[in-house]
Amino acid sequence: MLSYIGRRLAYSLPVLLVGSFVAFWGVRVAFDPTDSLRGSPDAARVIAERRHSLGLDQPLLTQYWKWLKGFLHGDWGTSSRTNDRVYPTVMRSLGYTFQLVLWSVTIALVVSILIGVFSAVRERSAGDHALTALAYAGIAMPIFWLALMANQFLAVWPQQRWNLDQPPLYFNGLHSQDHSGINLDYFRHLALPVFALVVPLVAVWSRLQRAAMLDVLGADYIRTARAKGLPERRVIFKHALRNALAPMGSQTAVDIGTLFGGVIVIEAIYQIPGMGQLFLNSLLAGDVYVVVAWMVVSAVFVIAFNLLADILSAWLDPRIRLT
Repeated sequence: MLSYIGRRLAYSLPVLLVGSFVAFWGVRVAFDPTDSLRGSPDAARVIAERRHSLGLDQPLLTQYWKWLKGFLHGDWGTSSRTNDRVYPTVMRSLGYTFQLVLWSVTIALVVSILIGVFSAVRERSAGDHALTALAYAGIAMPIFWLALMANQFLAVWPQQRWNLDQPPLYFNGLHSQDHSGINLDYFRHLALPVFALVVPLVAVWSRLQRAAMLDVLGADYIRTARAKGLPERRVIFKHALRNALAPMGSQTAVDIGTLFGGVIVIEAIYQIPGMGQLFLNSLLAGDVYVVVAWMVVSAVFVIAFNLLADILSAWLDPRIRLT
């Protein structure tokens, strides 16, 4: 197992290095930090001095190497939009996104496994058909539309219908002013964005869990367990479910990695100062150092959780370690 993990790490590090270079090169090509100086008096001289101070007059590989050394030592540059250091800014935004992803994935996993097991055990029943239809609807639903409808029907409409002083659920940030910590106010803010993320995750993961359970329930050892007279609950939850969780574990690890960089729409709608909103604001402002840091951090999470998916698969299925 350790040799398998070592091989996967050896594959992942070059991919991360190439990914960071592509991100750095792409941002350097797309953005010019001296654009704002072009209308100034004696623009040519001012721009030349600015480019020299930023090291933009050096070869691209030299720029990348200097940036990489600074990045590895925690020096990620300074935001041109806020004049704040990039490292604490990204870490602060990452904390908000981590909360959103943690709650969404936890709830989605529990609900998906329960739905998948129920649909597989009661295959082709009315409940299975209903859950399948709901899953397809969840897959087809645009996430921004789902978030807006959730705001309307779970926050705005109840407040208007019952003449409430405040909506039952909030849709702005993760805390009200002068509030902090994990409390009722936190969950009232968290409910809508988590709901908007959980629905598409459950729609996909529940179908995956159902397919995996159906495959396992048809295996010979399950028929043998039933022939021995074991209780059906034990057959399903101890023998079948344990082996049917392998595909779900791999898919979850992959999806978590992409979620850290893919919650831009949700964080923009709910004004959550996480990684998605940070990227959107920095991209629109041409904030080079923040954009490249965001891209590299997102790549790290994608590669890390893909590596975790490989390790989980190898742990659950020892045959994979031989490949």
